[in-house]
Amino acid sequence: MLRLENIHTHYGNIEALKGVSVEVGAGEIVTIIGANGAGKSTLLMTVCGNPKASAGRVVFEGRDITRLATYDIVKLGISQSPEGRRIFPRMTVHENLQMGAVPSGGRFFDEDVEKVFTLFPRLKERVHQRGGTLSGGEQQMLAIGRALLARPRLLLLDEPSLGIAPILVQQIFKAIVKINRTEGLTILLVEQNAYQALKIAHRGYVLATGRMMMAGTGAELLANPEIRAAYLEGGH
Repeated sequence: MLRLENIHTHYGNIEALKGVSVEVGAGEIVTIIGANGAGKSTLLMTVCGNPKASAGRVVFEGRDITRLATYDIVKLGISQSPEGRRIFPRMTVHENLQMGAVPSGGRFFDEDVEKVFTLFPRLKERVHQRGGTLSGGEQQMLAIGRALLARPRLLLLDEPSLGIAPILVQQIFKAIVKINRTEGLTILLVEQNAYQALKIAHRGYVLATGRMMMAGTGAELLANPEIRAAYLEGGH
């Protein structure tokens, strides 16, 4: 479904991605793990066209989207829940979800909102509450729900566990698995919590200082001594 071919991405003179190649098959959960500053978020943003790759190709469902504008990429069926959530704090939960439905034209809004509320019942309880008054975990649920309202075929999740309570981390990862299994939604997940990410992923990649260092199934990477030493030792 998605293929990154030898991607180089720059911020000015700084090369953040150095020849990265990734493949995501339809129906898969694929995760990218790595330390802070490895280039994980840059990879997702490059898929969305901001920043654009300075070399290489991004191919989605057989189409080269490397030079497309972000809004055109979203219209093709790629939606992102960004790092830091970036919900609209003064808007209610309902209004945030309405914003997510703009790319799909809102034709299935009521149906899709009910799916989100089934996935995240807490959002239904807070439907008229302003986004900025939600807890970090609730805001993360809202960011994912907003992305789902665009009816994507590929969902990009950037650090969904960052800065939220452990009990809500479990809920969010269960929801990710559920939407993959029940909706068949393809997911590309960037995550510092390597244990949780690899546990649910069909396949994974390890990114370090802008280069892809290793790839394998989620189970293979979880069992790899180098991965365990670098990302998993000292607890989950």
